[in-house]
Amino acid sequence: MHNDLSIVEGEYLQDILSQPQALDDTVQALALTKPLQNLAEKLNQGKFHRVVLTGMGSSFHALHPLNLELISCSFTAIMVETSELVHYKNRFFDPKTLIVAVSQSGRSAEMLRLIEVNHGHSPVIAVTNTANSPLAKSAEVTILTRAGKEFSVSCKTYVTALMALKWLGDALCQRASQRTRSTLERAAPAVAEYLADWKQHVEHLACQLKDMQHLFLVGRGASLAAVGTGALIVKESDHFHAEGMSSAAFRHGPLEMLNEDTFVLVFSGDKKTRELNRRLLDDVQENGGRGELLGEDTPFVAFRIPRDGISVRPVLEILPVQMITLAVAAQTGREPGRFELASKVTTTE
Repeated sequence: MHNDLSIVEGEYLQDILSQPQALDDTVQALALTKPLQNLAEKLNQGKFHRVVLTGMGSSFHALHPLNLELISCSFTAIMVETSELVHYKNRFFDPKTLIVAVSQSGRSAEMLRLIEVNHGHSPVIAVTNTANSPLAKSAEVTILTRAGKEFSVSCKTYVTALMALKWLGDALCQRASQRTRSTLERAAPAVAEYLADWKQHVEHLACQLKDMQHLFLVGRGASLAAVGTGALIVKESDHFHAEGMSSAAFRHGPLEMLNEDTFVLVFSGDKKTRELNRRLLDDVQENGGRGELLGEDTPFVAFRIPRDGISVRPVLEILPVQMITLAVAAQTGREPGRFELASKVTTTE
């Protein structure tokens, strides 16, 4: 056990600490363009039968809140990984489908295949961090995030994509853009408030997670974005296995794995299912597992997110998991976020 914080103070940490600035830059640059308004009007007039939301990795997981938002506005929204969309679900490529494609690079292998297979059949709204990418150039509407260059593991690009997708959801549901901007502007200061104590968070988590062998991240609803992305970045950052799933799915099998080596981080989430999530945590602890709640009211400070940012909770929920990646790195003495086998942009299908 190392618990050496100097090992984490590299480029990945700098990207994490740069998130407030990236969020602010992204929000200030968002604009309700005429092409986006036209697509929103067509959607609300019933000219699109469905909205297909697609991406890979954290870009895919970031779509969960938008998926729920569109469904709440009575639209038919479907989340599909791009790799599955282009090979097995290509019947969706027709003029009655509106596609929202998320890719930080805009040039991953799957996005290039999407451009080829779609060939203009469906209008595409691109959410990307790269203005001159093939995805941005081929899309009817491009919403740019302003995360800047990122070292490796998605952190700035993920939270700024969540901001852009929140903006997009309100635009498609034809809500007032000024109110949306006011809501999104709360994200940067809330993230900065949490990250101001990053060192204490990492130190406390290194002790809390001591001797952990299995990590589960579980939640419901919009929290599935952080659950899925969180498990992914733990594996990428630390070469440590983690699983993300719904709280309900955890009861269907993984519950059997509970022991003192297993840590379950339960996302409290929205009021609608908060009590169910709290009950799961109670059951985890009563059956020999270790676990904590992540939310506004949790007693464990590293897992407590600012109450002022409740309207942008999906952005805040990933922050404690980022701290977990640093804590595990400090324990193992391995620099977090440095790729050895993968690359920042996946260019092979």
